[in-house]
Amino acid sequence: MARLNEAAPAVTMDRRRFIAGTGAAAIAISGGALIHAGEAWGLEVKALKPETMLTLIKLARDIYPHDRLADRFYAVAMKPYDEKAAKDAAAKADTERAVAELDALARKQHKLPYAQVGWESQRVNLLRVIQKGKFFQGVRGSLVVALYNQPEVWPLFGYEGESASKGGYIARGFGDITWL
Repeated sequence: MARLNEAAPAVTMDRRRFIAGTGAAAIAISGGALIHAGEAWGLEVKALKPETMLTLIKLARDIYPHDRLADRFYAVAMKPYDEKAAKDAAAKADTERAVAELDALARKQHKLPYAQVGWESQRVNLLRVIQKGKFFQGVRGSLVVALYNQPEVWPLFGYEGESASKGGYIARGFGDITWL
C-alpha cells in the first residue's frame, strides 16, 4: 500500500492479459450449449459435458493464441471432439478424463478449473506440464487443420485462399513484388 506522499505502484495490463483475464467469463453454459453473448454465437454440445467443451475451447486458444480470432473459430475447431465422442464411447471417456486431469492440475495450483484460470501465462504453465502427453499432442495436432482450414479465418491472416481456380499465382500476384 502506498503512503500518502508516495505514488501508488503502476499496474500494467496489455490487451492480451485483459482478454485472457476476461475471456473465461465470456462463454456461458446453458443446458447442453455454450453461449457467447458478446460474439453472438452458440454451440450445442451433444456428447461431452459443456464444461469439457468450454475447457477444450480455452485450451485451443492457449495453444494457438490469436487476438484477432473470435472464440467461435476455436469452438468450430474443437467441435469434432464432441462429434467423435457421440460416436465412440472410448473417445468420449478419454477426452472427459484428460480434461478432468487438466482441471485437477489447475485446481491444485490455482483453486479453479482450467477454463476459469484468469491469466493466460498461468494456463500456459499448466500446459507445459502436460505438453508431452498424448492428449495435448492430439489437440495441438488436430488444431493445425481444424483451426487454419476454416475459410472464414483466412482473410484475418491475409491469405486469399488457393489460386489454381483463379489462374494460379503466375497470373495473380507473382510479379507484384515491389521491394526488388
